[in-house]
Amino acid sequence: MSMTLLYIEDDREIGSIVSADLREREYNVRWLQSGEGAIEEAADCQLAILDVMLPGLDGFTVGQRLKRAYPALPILMLSARTSIDDKLQGLQFADDYLTKPFHPDELAARVEVLLRRAGASSAVPLTLKHLLVYEGDNRVIRAGSGEEILLTGKQFQIFSYLLRHLGQIMTKEQIYEAVWGEPYMEGDKTLMVHIRHLREKIEEDPASPEIIETVRGIGYRVRA
Repeated sequence: MSMTLLYIEDDREIGSIVSADLREREYNVRWLQSGEGAIEEAADCQLAILDVMLPGLDGFTVGQRLKRAYPALPILMLSARTSIDDKLQGLQFADDYLTKPFHPDELAARVEVLLRRAGASSAVPLTLKHLLVYEGDNRVIRAGSGEEILLTGKQFQIFSYLLRHLGQIMTKEQIYEAVWGEPYMEGDKTLMVHIRHLREKIEEDPASPEIIETVRGIGYRVRA
């Protein structure tokens, strides 16, 4: 089955050349000329390629929103900016960063590596406490019985974030800012409420959680 790529580039000439080359390599390409509608278009894509300089929202902002909405989606940033600060900013959320000008073969090679890496990382399901299996590639969470567990968008983003930092204690501030994209306000109960509802779906006994552990005064973690 052909992979579907979301490609966001406002330069018509570059966009036409890159889209045509990727299609010749048998990828399905959805080319947008701005970040508008990116979240919806990315829903069933396997990878996103983003230019940094876009009209309206810049590529960094669009990429961060895509990563929050789809944590398992690989993101490749494209930019004529070559400074280390720009690269570091992009790599805070993106999986790769390619500077312009680039050869189509190099872009294709990086796309292939990211897709292969994403497929390999999700090929073996992760079992936690023998209660739950997370299949990252298909974004499916299952109980030990095999029954699929349906999460809301925010519940999925929170759980995915904790899984990407498996075994690490993540502060409330880190989780909130990664999922909601804005600073955490002390005393805000939003995250706590979402965690409670998430536990009701994935824990055998939500009152004594074994998957999502509360680290009092700090935050949460999922034990490996």
